Amino acid sequence: MTPELTELIAPARVVVWDFDGPICRLFAGHEAERAAAALVAPLERQGLSGLLTDAERETRDPRVVLRAAHRLPPGTDLRAELEELLAREELRAVSSAMPTAYADPLIRTWTAIGARMAIATDTSARAVRAYLDSRGLISCFGPHIHGRTQDAPYRLDRALDAMGTAPADALVIGGTPADLRAAQTAGVPFLGHARNQDEENLLRQAGASAIVRSFEPVLSALRATRSGRTPSGNL
Repeated sequence: MTPELTELIAPARVVVWDFDGPICRLFAGHEAERAAAALVAPLERQGLSGLLTDAERETRDPRVVLRAAHRLPPGTDLRAELEELLAREELRAVSSAMPTAYADPLIRTWTAIGARMAIATDTSARAVRAYLDSRGLISCFGPHIHGRTQDAPYRLDRALDAMGTAPADALVIGGTPADLRAAQTAGVPFLGHARNQDEENLLRQAGASAIVRSFEPVLSALRATRSGRTPSGNL
């Protein structure tokens, strides 16, 4: 563990997490592909499949389809229908979601030593709460779960405002370039989490410098910081 990582996490009084990726893999297995197809179907029934590019029509990520549907005018019935459909698919996926290794103990440890946790995510808040409740983590976040809405797919600013924290006292943990851009815009330090080399490459190409493949060294650094020991190892 490098001193740079310790310097990154030690000042954090508020930790704002993305959900799908850093905390769990919500659509494990083939569920994401099925959910994406479920969102494409209503567009096809209404003769609006042309709204999607070929890549969007064949995607395995249902959120890509929903973002494409945002080309529809705000407040339209179909847009609301697709949002609700994805929220139900996400709730259904909770029971088979795959927890990210070391995320649970990291959240509990950080909370126990006084940091406040929040979530800002492009996932339905209903699904996030259901997952956290299933893992016994809901009390670590309380009301500070800011999920996707029709008008605001990702609201880091909402999470920071609700926590009443200065950007320098917060830390964003995310797994995508969009998470990084949101942190940069808000002036908040960023820790990237990548499950594989492709995800790490995307984060580095976007400008992320602090990236971990596992939260185990972060947990070790946090415990070492609290005990006064000097952590060692590699980021």
